[in-house]
Amino acid sequence: MTTVAFLGLGAIGRPMAARLAAAPDISLAVWNRTAERARTFASETGARQAVTPADAARGADVVLTCFPVSADVDAVLDGDDGLLAGLARGALLVDCTSGDPATSRRIAARLAERGVGFLDAPVSGGTIGAEQGTLTVMVGGDAALLERARPVLETFGKKIVHCGAVGAGDALKAVNNALLAIHVWSTAEGLAALAKAGVSADVALDVINASSGRSNASMNLFPERVLTRAFPRTFRLALLDKDIGIAAGVAREQKVPAPVLQLTADLFRMAHNALGEEADHVEAVKVVEEWAGVRIGQ
Repeated sequence: MTTVAFLGLGAIGRPMAARLAAAPDISLAVWNRTAERARTFASETGARQAVTPADAARGADVVLTCFPVSADVDAVLDGDDGLLAGLARGALLVDCTSGDPATSRRIAARLAERGVGFLDAPVSGGTIGAEQGTLTVMVGGDAALLERARPVLETFGKKIVHCGAVGAGDALKAVNNALLAIHVWSTAEGLAALAKAGVSADVALDVINASSGRSNASMNLFPERVLTRAFPRTFRLALLDKDIGIAAGVAREQKVPAPVLQLTADLFRMAHNALGEEADHVEAVKVVEEWAGVRIGQ
């Protein structure tokens, strides 16, 4: 029996934790900043509700964190009730936050001083992937630590990839999401221009999706969300803004000229500021529509 702690029962963390709770060979403790959410989860799944991060970590072989930003992981490390107070020598912290590489490296160094292993392991696949156990997990850190964590990660991950040293998983996730942002924005600009030229979005997407310009944005996000004006809130624009900023920072750190990444980071920061904290990432299209004076779809 593997003893696991999971901290962060947000939109994607909760279904990930539910997969862990259902695994027959895992004993699970959970903690969440909003205690009621952890209490409800525990009553529904049989997991143990921990009262503090330290309580969650005590006795755990593997501790997983899943928060919006790396600063949140930092925030639960210190103090009498923090993770560092509960983590035992030989334990492993796996951070599934879509974090920034520099903070992950700093956390890994602090944990190493105490004999605790660390992996950055952000995930992709959304809430549906978490529910179905089909997430892609991008792992940075020692390969031997990944093999220790693999049985735990396999409860919610289908594709588990060792990306390199600590921070590599964070970097790859950020670049992946930056490409998502580029595809959303560029598709919106193209469809807005075509709409003003008299080409309907339905016709344009039918051609694009059978041609070389297609992407997940054009094939799925625009038909399902933009053309229908549904805009379900599955992934906050604020978080995508953060991820693109991390990707742009990685390019700067590596001294790689990346004008498209930098421009997209600026555009999504403007969209975030215009649309607010709760807007979905695809709603950035509304900014393009406003600027162009045209509506894509219905």
